[in-house]
Amino acid sequence: MILKRISILNYKNLEEVELGFSAKLNCFFGQNGMGKTNLLDAVYFLSFCKSSGNPIDSQNIRHEQDFFVIQGFYEAEDGTPEEIYCGMKRRSKKQFKRNKKEYSRFSDHIGFLPLVMVSPADSELIAGGSDERRRFMDVVISQYDKEYLDALIRYNKALIQRNTLLKSEFPVEEELFLVWEEMMAQAGEIVFKKREAFIKEFIPIFQSFYSFISQDKEHVGLAYESHARDASLLEVLRQSRERDKIMGFSLRGIHKDELNMLLGEFPIKKEGSQGQNKTYLVALKLAQFDFLKRTGRTVPLLLLDDIFDKLDASRVEQIVKLVAGDNFGQIFITDTNREHLDRILYKVGSDYKIFRVEEGAIQEMEADNEA
Repeated sequence: MILKRISILNYKNLEEVELGFSAKLNCFFGQNGMGKTNLLDAVYFLSFCKSSGNPIDSQNIRHEQDFFVIQGFYEAEDGTPEEIYCGMKRRSKKQFKRNKKEYSRFSDHIGFLPLVMVSPADSELIAGGSDERRRFMDVVISQYDKEYLDALIRYNKALIQRNTLLKSEFPVEEELFLVWEEMMAQAGEIVFKKREAFIKEFIPIFQSFYSFISQDKEHVGLAYESHARDASLLEVLRQSRERDKIMGFSLRGIHKDELNMLLGEFPIKKEGSQGQNKTYLVALKLAQFDFLKRTGRTVPLLLLDDIFDKLDASRVEQIVKLVAGDNFGQIFITDTNREHLDRILYKVGSDYKIFRVEEGAIQEMEADNEA
């Protein structure tokens, strides 16, 4: 799937943007805070029905405006045109449409436009809590497996209900707990099995990317932990219930799963340098791209936001070799350093566009003069 054109009104600091894109490489340069990341975030919104950074939709409306609109005009591999529309008014529900037909559930859209974004915010995958790492698994698997996404939604709904019962000041009948625990267990077992299968297949892909970028300097790994591995999830929930009542929330379940990120045999959170951490995150996301490409019906879009910071020249060069190759489809890349982009453009050749971003305005540059 190729994004041919985008139209944006009042999204973050982007007042009015109309751009046509290259089918291969689109580069955006400018100082920090000018709107490069916001442009990528608008592309992300069209794939995931939400911002990558701010989940409160109304806060993405440009200051002192009442609405935002993002429209993407795509072309499938067989030439079929696809139009995706997203509109949001203050104090109103968000609208999401495909070819002018509104979705009844946003989850029905997830996976239609597969996308991988690499950004500075990814540092939370290593530094943040386990919820960040679970979200990483969820974002990947949900894009190619509808059963997983449905099970995850069911599990989270049942979890909310069980937590409400746990907080109750009045006695609650056991049958009521069992209703929600059985739903959690049934949906949770599906989520656990699919996460486990995903990680097993994902690890060697991830390790090969890391090895290429680092030129075999370090060994990395991933280890998936879950309460569902040691016993049936229903039994785990039943045994934990009395303790959960004291705490007022569910202490065990697949909502507590962990994905340990390892450098050698130790957590990269404790052992990794800035360069190793950045290499780890870039390899993780490029592996995510490769995995979605293998499992999906179409090549994902790849968004690379300021990815060269904190990397030495040899690792930058290895990443440039990767993204300039034929394994990737359409790429959007931002950087404050024009030299990084010029090196990529030199490797890629002719099929690219380059844009200057300044205070929310985006201008396409003359390719011949700028390469």
